Amino acid sequence: MAGVSSFLACGCWKTSITVGESELRPSSIRGINRRLAITTRVSRPFEEDMFHFARFALTDSRRASHKLVQSSIRMALVDERLERSGDVANLPQILAYDLVQGALVRWSSVVDKSKPDPPTAVLLHGILGGRKNWASFARRLAQEFPMWQFLLVDLRCHGDSASIKKKGPNTVASAALDVLKLVAQLRVTPRVLVGHSFGGKVALSMVEQAAKPLARPVRVWVLDATPGKVRPGGDGEDHPGELITFLSTLPKQVSSKRGIVNALIQDGFSKDVAQWVVTNLRQTSSPGSSLSSFSWVFDLKGIAEMYNSYEETNLWKIVEGVPRGVHVNFLKAERSLHRWALEDLQRIHAAEEQAADEGGGVQMHVLEDAGHWVHADNPDGLFRILSSSFQ
Repeated sequence: MAGVSSFLACGCWKTSITVGESELRPSSIRGINRRLAITTRVSRPFEEDMFHFARFALTDSRRASHKLVQSSIRMALVDERLERSGDVANLPQILAYDLVQGALVRWSSVVDKSKPDPPTAVLLHGILGGRKNWASFARRLAQEFPMWQFLLVDLRCHGDSASIKKKGPNTVASAALDVLKLVAQLRVTPRVLVGHSFGGKVALSMVEQAAKPLARPVRVWVLDATPGKVRPGGDGEDHPGELITFLSTLPKQVSSKRGIVNALIQDGFSKDVAQWVVTNLRQTSSPGSSLSSFSWVFDLKGIAEMYNSYEETNLWKIVEGVPRGVHVNFLKAERSLHRWALEDLQRIHAAEEQAADEGGGVQMHVLEDAGHWVHADNPDGLFRILSSSFQ
């Protein structure tokens, strides 16, 4: 983690936060903790109606003030603005993120640095995805485990992080280092890392690169990905390499999401994949304009580099020599047959036995009735399996 401490000293954005449940009695808290999560964020609020939102307003170093945008919808809570002493330190924008907090979390890296940080989990998306992929699932976790908070990020070149300029190659390792810098900046110590597909290798790379700010023990969940060779999905599943190539032929601005969906389907991609891809389009036309216009929110050239790195990166050494205090969990989707070879399963089972003798842990899980999109295909089953990490 060389460079992380010095990284905290410079900056160009400010934050403020309001939360609102402080004067509730313990009994009333228990009554609502399955219905409420607090979300702090650095972009537009989720359009949900049962949560209390505090929005981080980004500013650059030339601006003198910041705004707090808060909305309370359908749920009556006591609002208490936490007082800050002095100005909030200017900090560099590393990645766009959402912090989904359980109802019993009483902490903010901005407001009260004297309190120990609550247990934190980091949720990482795959190639061409974004933090919004985990939004509903994270809120469900926060409701069930109100002492926890959940950090959702847009990895470099994806979503709102695509506009944040990054140095160096766009690789699995650099994406992992970005997340490590972010958690150091937020002063949180993740105890659980959950990564889907490409994000799974990012989580493993975080363990490889840093003793801090990762806790010991730390649980790592690699969802439907192996540490080494990337095998393409079967019919009806995603083929990221082919998808990236096809998207590179499209204009940067388009007039219709439906037109892009139809074009993808005609080229052989599934309807589900096509509809998922166009979530990366953002409307750019002016309000009131009769002509609609959308632009892509990702950096496709950078994503192509990241996917090449994903195919080339081999992290078996972390699994077969898992550090003490680290528990690595692999989850194989039952219908994701083409991504897993017998040699992968044999190596993971061998690593299970070795890790048990060395103070670490490796475990294999199977999620039934699910293809590669595990958090969409069988969210209930995934929730049951992951819940063991938050008890």
